[in-house]
Amino acid sequence: MAFPFSAIVAQDETKLALLVAAVDPRIGGVLLFGDRGTGKSTAVRALAQLLPPMRAVAQCRYGCDPADAAALCEECRARRKKGALRSVKVPVPVVDLPLGATEDRIVGALDLERALAGGKRAFEPGLLARANRGFLYVDEVNLLEDHLVDLLLDVAASGENIVEREGLSVRHPARFVLVGSGNPEEGELRPQLLDRFGLSVDIRTPEDLPTRVEVVMRRDAYERAPQAFLAQWDKAEGKLRKQISASRARLPDIKTSQATLEAAARLCMQLGTDGLRGELTLTRAARALAALEGADEVDTGHLRRIAVPALRHRLRRNPLEEAGSGTRVERAINELFGG
Repeated sequence: MAFPFSAIVAQDETKLALLVAAVDPRIGGVLLFGDRGTGKSTAVRALAQLLPPMRAVAQCRYGCDPADAAALCEECRARRKKGALRSVKVPVPVVDLPLGATEDRIVGALDLERALAGGKRAFEPGLLARANRGFLYVDEVNLLEDHLVDLLLDVAASGENIVEREGLSVRHPARFVLVGSGNPEEGELRPQLLDRFGLSVDIRTPEDLPTRVEVVMRRDAYERAPQAFLAQWDKAEGKLRKQISASRARLPDIKTSQATLEAAARLCMQLGTDGLRGELTLTRAARALAALEGADEVDTGHLRRIAVPALRHRLRRNPLEEAGSGTRVERAINELFGG
């Protein structure tokens, strides 16, 4: 079992961004960029334990949603014509994409074992197939090779993986929440991939003594007696699971007023963000945050709280500006909405 999400010390922005993305996957994923050893991978794997199970077509290799006919794979469409699709509850997939993974392992390839044994060409699904309707986690995402970045961009934009090689022609749904982590000292992220992340979190090593001591104490307690530590946090974890489920159910009914939309647009205009993806992401993230907090309507308070992770990675670089991107967003918020 992973370290409990509820037991993670500090890292409030990280936890908030991951919970918001869990409530509304359309936000576009989360980028966790910062110092080594700050719990980036721990937070992602802890989130996986909180996700409520989902309905999927029984025996489908891609975990298709039986209620979404438009997003069914070719195999499920063929079965649907013959009769109703049987569904089962399965865990939401959280799939790791290793840094050294080959393209065949990611997109899928010819199943050599079946080809040699039966003489038939068959498709062996890759990591993108396993991640459909779930989370795809890429550690050291800034070190990914360019051709793999291009591949992820294509699939993330279309929601579909198309494989045409070795006599195979296969397409299947591949809609996932992309979560990436990395250390900026080891290289920057390509702008095209950076723009695909809905939220970006800047993680720093805690500088106050009590927080550092608490982190060490909890981690040490977990490693010494994992079952006892998990039992200690079981109630808090259950509460978070229920909160995520309730928030997902509440999300379609959350209202967003014209004034709130205008406030989001004014903030993006003041910051000079390119395109309209900033407004869309900010509005969706604020709506998911409102759902998490049990509100009926998005207000400027929700915008303020989620604006920094939603917009910090969309700012144009200014070589004369010493302040970090997060500080620039906070400054613009205070100028527009008051300190």
